[in-house]
Amino acid sequence: MKKKITRQFRAIAFLILLIMNTLFWMIPLFISGIFKLLVPAAKFRKICNKSVTYVCARWNSWNNRLIDLMQNVRWDVQGLENLKKSDSYLVICNHQTWVDILVLEKIFLDKIPFLKFFIKQELIWIPVLGFSWWALEFPFMKRYSKEFLEKNRHLKGKDLEITRKACEKFKELPVSVMNFVEGTRFTPQKQKDQQSPYKNILRPKAGGTALVLDALGTQLQAILNVTIYYPQGAKAIWQFFCGEVNEVVVRVEKLPVTEEILGDYFMDSEFKSRFQVWLNGLWEKKDATLTHLSQKYGSSA
Repeated sequence: MKKKITRQFRAIAFLILLIMNTLFWMIPLFISGIFKLLVPAAKFRKICNKSVTYVCARWNSWNNRLIDLMQNVRWDVQGLENLKKSDSYLVICNHQTWVDILVLEKIFLDKIPFLKFFIKQELIWIPVLGFSWWALEFPFMKRYSKEFLEKNRHLKGKDLEITRKACEKFKELPVSVMNFVEGTRFTPQKQKDQQSPYKNILRPKAGGTALVLDALGTQLQAILNVTIYYPQGAKAIWQFFCGEVNEVVVRVEKLPVTEEILGDYFMDSEFKSRFQVWLNGLWEKKDATLTHLSQKYGSSA
């Protein structure tokens, strides 16, 4: 009981420090974002983009320092060699917990451009965060359900057009676009519901990955295929704050962007089939990697 209370206090202290760090860096971020909003000139926007990105990188850097200070985590990371901040990447990863985001931001900070995540368009209206994501030029996506499109056929393909336009912004500066290919966090129940053929991961959703590759094309220098494994089992974010994540294992595979994985996934049925085979093969290897890591490190999950 005493140990549990100690961990709760530790989590609260860690959370307070994270909030204080966030509030501190929000001030220069908002100043840069407001100038960007008020002065839409292209050259000035580029300056603001660099300013906003620098501020967020420093915010992330101090978050990482707090993690090192407050959390006793052993990091086993391989595959970060020969990465450049001047290059552009598509980062794909298995997804088990919101801790994955902290892991990715920690291992890639100052090694590749600041990570940009796809966000639902409706979230732009969230106070403070929505404006921050806009200032950072996170790609906002509009998703229509099949039922909605059946009633509004004139909007068919509109969501893809919006996503392509969002990716167009990335052609001005180096970028790292992050995509959790499974589309949701892994749980045994989700694995069962979708009858996933993999032991450790869910089925990959090819559309989003293919769309980014089609939109950015040869601007991307590589695809970074990331596999995250937690020897003690995946924990919720609060459990991480409580110090219950003692070890994180990450493997990064750098893959070339070749012509065979560039194409129109939604209009070319032959390419669609070929791309799905490529991605499923990648996911089979990822599943095998996770099985190997579980055998090597064991799991108390």
